[in-house]
Amino acid sequence: MTVHFIGAGPGAPDLLTLRGRDLIASCPVCLYAGSLVPEAILDYCPAGARVINTAPLSLDEIIDEIARAHAAGQDVARLHSGDLSVWSAMGEQLRRLRARDIPYAITPGVPAFAAAAAALGQELTLPGVAQSVVLTRTPGRASAMPDGETLENFARTGATLAIHLSIHHLERLVAELLPFYGEDGPVAIVWRASWPDQQVIRGRLATIAARLDPAIHRTALILVGPALSSDDFDDSCLYAIGYDRRFRPQSADSPFAEGGAVEPEEGA
Repeated sequence: MTVHFIGAGPGAPDLLTLRGRDLIASCPVCLYAGSLVPEAILDYCPAGARVINTAPLSLDEIIDEIARAHAAGQDVARLHSGDLSVWSAMGEQLRRLRARDIPYAITPGVPAFAAAAAALGQELTLPGVAQSVVLTRTPGRASAMPDGETLENFARTGATLAIHLSIHHLERLVAELLPFYGEDGPVAIVWRASWPDQQVIRGRLATIAARLDPAIHRTALILVGPALSSDDFDDSCLYAIGYDRRFRPQSADSPFAEGGAVEPEEGA
């Protein structure tokens, strides 16, 4: 018996990975975070599966359901939205499963920031503009922020910020970022990325709060940084003529010839 933690993606059922889909179809028990995982994904559950919405359950109740399946020798599909590596509350479940010696496996999913970037038609890292994406949030009731993990500290880098779980603090967030990105700093809000009712709001830091629909109060991602609007950036070396790679050796007159061959990673 195995508990399969599965990243169910940002919302669109067809953004579920093939592995995730196949695991769901093979598990007689499915626990899903009903407040965020679309019910259409449950269509992959086998006939007669025990399907449990964990939104109203406590951690103890969730672990009890898993323990019941473990005792019966039944595999469990445990679905969380997006990818499991950030803000999934998976860690506390894994800790309890290890204490009970219940085996588990993890299948990654498409994260919300990737779906939001796709909705914007945007690369978040551009040569000479931004080469880092910071995934962060503001403090909330569920989790405080460790010392040093502040918007100000991240903003000082000039990186693209992907700010989760913070739409209800938009005005405060803007005030903290204005000194670093300026009033004209590009910002985008993507609400329910990849869902049928997805909304995208683009603007500048100084005016974005006034443009926000009051109905948007959760499941929105805020992206901030110059990469969101810059068209003035260098081409990467990856596809440059004369740049030596294993699959495209340079010629003798290449502008990159001096100093020897360098092979960048994909996207470098």
